[in-house]
Amino acid sequence: MDDNKSWILIDTETNGISDPIFVVDIAAQRMSGWEPVGDPYQVLINQNIDIPPEASRINGYTREILERDGVPARVAYDGLSAYTGNLPLVSYNLEFDWDRVLIPEWKRLGIQQIGCRGFCVLKLAQRLLDPVPAGNCKLQTLRQFYRLPERGAHSALGDVLTVVDLIAKVLRPISDGRNINSWNGVKEFTEEEWFPTRIGFGKFKGRSFQDARHDQQLRVWLEWLSNSKNERTARMGSWYLSSLKKQEPTQQEFTAAAIDLNTSREPRGTMRSGIVLFHSVELDEIRFLVTAARERLADLEVIYARECNAIAVTQSRLFSLLKESYQRRDRLRMKVTYRRRYLDSISSSDEDLDEIREAYESERRRSKQEYDEASKIADSQKSLTEDQQAELKALFRKLVKLFHPDRHVNDPEAYKAYTLLTQEITTARDAGDIDKLREIASDPQAYARKIGAGQIDLSDEAELGKLRRLYESIQTQILEMLEALDEIRSDPKYELAQLSARRPDYLSEIADEYRADIEKECETLEREAEDLASQIEELTGSPVSDDQL
Repeated sequence: MDDNKSWILIDTETNGISDPIFVVDIAAQRMSGWEPVGDPYQVLINQNIDIPPEASRINGYTREILERDGVPARVAYDGLSAYTGNLPLVSYNLEFDWDRVLIPEWKRLGIQQIGCRGFCVLKLAQRLLDPVPAGNCKLQTLRQFYRLPERGAHSALGDVLTVVDLIAKVLRPISDGRNINSWNGVKEFTEEEWFPTRIGFGKFKGRSFQDARHDQQLRVWLEWLSNSKNERTARMGSWYLSSLKKQEPTQQEFTAAAIDLNTSREPRGTMRSGIVLFHSVELDEIRFLVTAARERLADLEVIYARECNAIAVTQSRLFSLLKESYQRRDRLRMKVTYRRRYLDSISSSDEDLDEIREAYESERRRSKQEYDEASKIADSQKSLTEDQQAELKALFRKLVKLFHPDRHVNDPEAYKAYTLLTQEITTARDAGDIDKLREIASDPQAYARKIGAGQIDLSDEAELGKLRRLYESIQTQILEMLEALDEIRSDPKYELAQLSARRPDYLSEIADEYRADIEKECETLEREAEDLASQIEELTGSPVSDDQL
């Protein structure tokens, strides 16, 4: 911002999103214009409340952690007030942080309002990036898409620093390019009524409302929206129609991830954070974009493989720690099941008793075999070394040309070949099979013949239109990989892998808790098995051996 206005960027982590909402972590960064000034403020808050598991899985905080490391709410807000003064507060989701969290919390605590309401960075991002190339404007999605530093997702300070990065590398260049460079200008821009270029619902979902300039059916639909009984829907339709009356728009700025063609002196293909904006893309530029996007996808593939490996190794270690307990419980469950069946058959004569004994023995052998195989798999799981991660990165950069069968959608044979290769690569990636990835990367043509995929064409496209479509295809793959990463990172197994990596003794503690629960179940099963054995002996006159049915 040219006027170097001072303001405060904040973020809160809470006990959830259901009222009443309590803050458990708050961070703030003083800003002058677009630049951070001085050290940030951050504190954990102990409000003597339980943290629901779904919230704890996201931010990692528990009641015990907050009671140990947190400070009373009034102490935290006294510190925030001293840091903030009367400056406006800005956050990535101001309607949540300010309206739903801080204002109600201050009223509940009887604390005078700190600072004043600023602008919402989320709304700024939604407008400046429209239509959003990353698929959505979730903070962590944009961080990954634009290759911003990892700052500790879902911690208040980590998210504040990520917003600072997003402003510096992405939002500020676009804002300056549109001459939105004063505090009042930014605030007015974010508070103006606005709707996304791409329609988000209905039969024209995904279409640009600008298409209504040439599509009469879409225009009629927008007119129908403007007459809706729903107030917001009617405003949306009226806004779209009003926007259509303005001068024909110029070509939308082309926004690319992690590249700056205009200022960087680094070699082509070097991955950087930030963006590049230009209105027309020439052949050399789109080739560079394709190369950089391929490298970006390769990097994401390596990250995904690394995360999957960490989860697999952690689960294997946990299995090894609990194997004997699991096996004992399964044997007891099996014994109870077959003794019940045996007892019922004695009473009803529905089944042959020898067949039940044989089925039980067969089930015991099968279970032992499964545990032996699982143990071998668990023992074979090894963490990826730095050298292996570096090799994976090199392999994926070779293989990335094979990730896009859709560019051959009009050639059935080529489409089939690329689809088969993509499946092989994905399977090897998910299994951590570096040997297979080596084989494919060393000679894709030979591997394609080996699996019956036929001949593949690895030549680069030379036509501008095809390269644009190829770039869009790779960007789609990047978004899908980001979504896959988000999915595994929301899995409790990922959280366990991260915690056990930070605390070597954590997995043993978790295993002890699981083992105690399993032992309780085993005690109950033991009693039931003994009771069933007594009933069988009473009916048959023969004792039941512990290692038999």
